[in-house]
Amino acid sequence: MSITNLEELAAAVRAFGRERDWHRYHDPKNLAAALIVEAAELLEPFQWLTPEQSLDLPADKREAVRQEMADVLIYLVSLANCLEVDLLQAAVDKLAINARKYPVEKARGSCAKSHEL
Repeated sequence: MSITNLEELAAAVRAFGRERDWHRYHDPKNLAAALIVEAAELLEPFQWLTPEQSLDLPADKREAVRQEMADVLIYLVSLANCLEVDLLQAAVDKLAINARKYPVEKARGSCAKSHEL
């Protein structure tokens, strides 16, 4: 399967669920819960590692992280499909909002929240 953009991925995810008759389970609440579970699983391979160790994962852990990242993306795309959200446009909009909240001259090198800048 060759998928080259978010729109094609959304269509493939939609078709995958439709073929399996999973739409009855794919409501916003269930998809958001599944997304959180997968995000937690993404964290597991990094648990107890130092920042340096987390940058240098062995191949098997790196593959586990890769697969969990895919699960997170698939559930996020499923949720976007369910709610008819254009994820790409939502990300563009959010970047613009964040640019206003975190101007470079105030935010560079800082991990402070926007109201703390």
